[in-house]
Amino acid sequence: MTEPGAAVRPWRQEGVSQRPGVPAWGAPRGGPPAVDADLWLSDASASWAYGGADGSGVRVCVLDTGVDASHPMVGGVQTAMRVELDATGEPKVVPTEPTDSTGHGTACAGVIRSLAPACSLASVQVLTSGAQGTGRVLIAGLKWAIDEGYDVINLSLSTSKPALRAELAELCDTAYFRRSMICASAHNSPVTSYPWRFAAVTSVASIDQRTVDNDQVKHYYNLTPPVEFFAPGVNVQVAWTAGTVIKATGNSFATPYITGICALILSKHPELTPFEVKTLLYSTSANVGGSHVR
Repeated sequence: MTEPGAAVRPWRQEGVSQRPGVPAWGAPRGGPPAVDADLWLSDASASWAYGGADGSGVRVCVLDTGVDASHPMVGGVQTAMRVELDATGEPKVVPTEPTDSTGHGTACAGVIRSLAPACSLASVQVLTSGAQGTGRVLIAGLKWAIDEGYDVINLSLSTSKPALRAELAELCDTAYFRRSMICASAHNSPVTSYPWRFAAVTSVASIDQRTVDNDQVKHYYNLTPPVEFFAPGVNVQVAWTAGTVIKATGNSFATPYITGICALILSKHPELTPFEVKTLLYSTSANVGGSHVR
């Protein structure tokens, strides 16, 4: 029980859900507060965690609207699948062409490639051209990616349907114990949705990088739950349809940045568990500890 007048620790508080000009759950203008790291964590620098890595040997799967493999910022897709409903209405995962009529999945893949250019990239289309999808399709696509043993799974999407919560939570737990990192974006609106709120995933929201550091792109740790990390997601350049590049804002585009860093960490330290990778994400955040060799 908290004594009257006692300060509530920030990690016991719900973070502010909406800030002007930033997608819901995003960082405050000027960036999140600094965090004092324990000594053993402050020794784990970004240089040690992923310096010199390029994503080699790491398999990344993007569940989204598909990925345009021909986009210059994507640089190819090793596997392209989609979830479709059979004659009985049951979802099944089948091979497809690496295309994207919407641009959303291509944008996410481009961000991942910009950080981990040598990773193996897979696409599973679970959203339609209107960036809409059903719960059964999402669950089937996620289950396929977990069963295939992808090292990092990018989910720049969420569902607000409570009926899907239990099954999604079970899948995310399965991924966690099978050493598949799931990086999931917080909703762009202040609503309760899943799976980003699950402890088994790594949750991401946006930060306006221009208000923090104009010279270097970084990620940040968030002290107030439920979002764990902030990454650039406001007015960022992303790949889009027909080989174009646009400026976009959304937690969707912050999430693949963290996915890319996870790929770099696992490329250099393939033996690490999701818990250990998340710990390194924390210790290498720009606002944690003292001076990291970046």
